[in-house]
Amino acid sequence: MDSTVLWVLVTLAVVVVAAAILYERRRRRSRTLRERFGAEYDRTVRSEGDIRKAESVLDARARRVEKLHIRPLEPSQAVRFDDAWRRIQVQFVDDPRGAVTQADRLVGEVMTDRGYPVADFEQRVADISVDHPDVVINYRAAREIALEHARGEATTEGLRQAFVHYRALFKDLLETTGRPSATGRIEAEPVRRH
Repeated sequence: MDSTVLWVLVTLAVVVVAAAILYERRRRRSRTLRERFGAEYDRTVRSEGDIRKAESVLDARARRVEKLHIRPLEPSQAVRFDDAWRRIQVQFVDDPRGAVTQADRLVGEVMTDRGYPVADFEQRVADISVDHPDVVINYRAAREIALEHARGEATTEGLRQAFVHYRALFKDLLETTGRPSATGRIEAEPVRRH
């Protein structure tokens, strides 16, 4: 076999292997991102209009959140927030509009105590989508209804739905360093620092 033909075949084989490796890496990256972000992956692909752009956006979100100091709540914080949520839930019966406003505020407080920056809603949603992809859609929906409420356009049913969405996010964010007791309350447990 001619050495030129041999070089062409070797080069071709290297290109094919490199392309196969690159394809597999991209496929694995897509699968990992899709599993991590769930419905948020599809929403980001739609909004970006391109899978590669969307995946770059999602990777950037994950890298940003890794640099933040997100932490679980201390058990005493979780109990305090849980008690506040129960009061807001009772308030909903007599004052759904006020309860939704308070739910939005309490979710923001939990996020702040967990270490999420809360300056801008879109950034907040992006940050939450990294660790709480299953409820970020709820947050968007609740926020939209809260904005309708601020404009005086929300119905009582809409406010109820917003409250349900806020509750799903709130419960997901209520991660603690302690463990729930048999009653479902958080037992105070000292945080071990390394």
